[in-house]
Amino acid sequence: MEELQINSLITDLALILTLGAAATIIFKLLKQPVVLGYIVAGFIASPHFAYSPSVGNEANIEFWAQLGIVVLLFSLGLEFSFKKLINAGASAIVTALIIVCGMLATGFFIGKCMGLTSVNSIFLGAMLSMSSTTIILKALTDLNLRHRKFVPGIFAVLIVEDLFAVVMMVILSSIAINKTVEGGEMVMSILKLSFFLIIWFVVGVFVIPSIFRKFRRVLSDEMMLIIAMGLCFAMAIFSVASGFSLALGAFVMGSILAGTSEAERIERIINPVKDLFGAVFFISVGMMVDPQVIVQYAGIIVLLSVVVIVGMIIFGTTGMLATGQSLKISMESGFSLTQIGEFSFIIATLGTTLGVLDESIYPIIVTVSVITTFTTPFFIKLATPSYNFVEKHLPKKWSALLEGYSKTVNNDVKQKSRNVWASIIKRNLLRLVLYSVVIIALIFVLRTYLIPIVKNLFCGFMSEEWALMLSVASALFLLSPFFYAIVTPRLSRKEKMTLSSSNTPVLVGLPRFVMLIAGGLLSMTFVASLLYGFYSSTVSAIVAIVYLLALLLVFAPFMHKHLELIEKHFMSNVNERENRRTGKENNLVSDMHLAYMTVGYNCPFVGERLKNADLRRKHGVNVVAIIRNSVRYPIPTGNMRIFPGDQIGVIGTDDQIQNLLPLLEPKVQNADVESSTDVEFTHFELTDKSPLLGKKLAEARLRDDYKSLLVAVERGEDNFLSATPDLEFAKGDILWIVGDKELMEKLK
Repeated sequence: MEELQINSLITDLALILTLGAAATIIFKLLKQPVVLGYIVAGFIASPHFAYSPSVGNEANIEFWAQLGIVVLLFSLGLEFSFKKLINAGASAIVTALIIVCGMLATGFFIGKCMGLTSVNSIFLGAMLSMSSTTIILKALTDLNLRHRKFVPGIFAVLIVEDLFAVVMMVILSSIAINKTVEGGEMVMSILKLSFFLIIWFVVGVFVIPSIFRKFRRVLSDEMMLIIAMGLCFAMAIFSVASGFSLALGAFVMGSILAGTSEAERIERIINPVKDLFGAVFFISVGMMVDPQVIVQYAGIIVLLSVVVIVGMIIFGTTGMLATGQSLKISMESGFSLTQIGEFSFIIATLGTTLGVLDESIYPIIVTVSVITTFTTPFFIKLATPSYNFVEKHLPKKWSALLEGYSKTVNNDVKQKSRNVWASIIKRNLLRLVLYSVVIIALIFVLRTYLIPIVKNLFCGFMSEEWALMLSVASALFLLSPFFYAIVTPRLSRKEKMTLSSSNTPVLVGLPRFVMLIAGGLLSMTFVASLLYGFYSSTVSAIVAIVYLLALLLVFAPFMHKHLELIEKHFMSNVNERENRRTGKENNLVSDMHLAYMTVGYNCPFVGERLKNADLRRKHGVNVVAIIRNSVRYPIPTGNMRIFPGDQIGVIGTDDQIQNLLPLLEPKVQNADVESSTDVEFTHFELTDKSPLLGKKLAEARLRDDYKSLLVAVERGEDNFLSATPDLEFAKGDILWIVGDKELMEKLK
């Protein structure tokens, strides 16, 4: 590789960005994806195109391209989030698995037929198995099909495919380094990846949202950009130190931040950075296109294009049918996945960087991507005519069989959701895995760092045996909540009531007893591994038994309370974006919450003035802010109209907000807004100098003069008065009010 030339860096960057700007304008006028414009610009800037200036040092472009991959994966992670993966459900996972496995096997077979090595054939299959979220989204938007019934299922499959692509990159890296395809190595790579993903996810979710909440008021856009990119690169470096790629760390950090209430703000802030480095990456992809290779392998390019289109249709339709979707939805989904895109380029770049990918494969894959990108809209349009043809010629027995299977699968899913024990076991197995991974990581840290440090600290005051005992006791104390979690299965109050009414008490208690024993044995194994090397096996077993009995019989109340606080904090961070939308866990006064929601196109209040919508009288809520096109309107007047896409901040009880959500957001899910510092909810006591004394609420002009909204008045202990127009203010009243902090100072 050529040495990075700093002097030519700016020259090369100027050339490729100028060409990129020109190409994207042309492709925009042609109504084609901008990504294709970048690829064309890269080809023009490459040595393969003799009619324009070429880059002086390709090492410079490779440097920027690597940064582009990191930023691109970080932004993809921001759109991903583990919450979305969970919501995608088993149906999307099964469909994506069928597509990826099917295309991977097909690509491997074609690669072997082309005479490629096993490693190159696997890389080829991986590149052919990844549909492009960007291209599909643009095509569906251009064709005005995003409202169709099959679209949510497609997006769920693409979310799962993104995760599969990241896992695949880790496996491919292992294969490339070892130069062989071994089942044991692959399993170890997956287990290692799973372990680190869980640790990163748990620690990241537990810590980062809490920090954002604490310092939200002082985080400007500039600070947030620096923090977000710093976290991105820090996780990327940590990922490399753990034996993974830069791209994986960036993707994981993006997915962690995607669950915070600042996610959309971060997306907006880093968009220019993503666009810049993403453009450089795709331009570098275009520089790999060699016309001579394309001409030489024209037949293979056409073959692979047909394989991608036909394979995606077959495996996509099959996957959807297997999960109980109707034939029409399945075919519409399959016909929408007929392309490869950004992840294929990233996998190709990975293979090239590791030095295992044949040089001819890169331009072939880029050309296949260009062809399938152009054909995607046409195949989406062909879905309905193809379904009509198949339905017309499909034997009636087959149609009845497919329809019956779809109903059976859906009924089975509904029936399974009614099985209380299935739900309990599933949840507790997930808890067992999560806590086990956390315990393993903590045991490693404690044995490596804490126990030696504590032991050395106490050795100056006591014997080595006592110092070791105290250090081990400290480690066990820190691990106690997590051990208690895996030996005590959790049941909700509703589940307990359902099980208590069962007519088979023996069968009811048996699964819980089995889970208790399994958790106890696992905990004893962990305790023994912590004590390994410090004490004998017999002593370790005795300590483990006594320790666990003490946890269950003596310290259970304390551990239960402590564990609840940990889990509540964790779940609050996991659901932070949803909680912000619904106002849950954002208590203000008594049962009142501050919630933000987005106005949908079918909202009955669209176009009306706030005073005509009369949300306070009809629904009991107070509108405290409207955010429109990133402009905030604190304490809006009654003359302000409600438009689709407005983000409205309201205060009300949990029931009032839940009743209002379906009206304001009839077609919107997961609506989030970024934090607004213009509106503050506070309370203060009226003094004898307050201008409000003796006035009624109707005369106070709080909205007009103070940009404030009164929520409630506390008069006497726990006596809250409603904010009615005839309410008269008195000295000693405590006003619970929303508004501008500086203006509200005058009210005191």
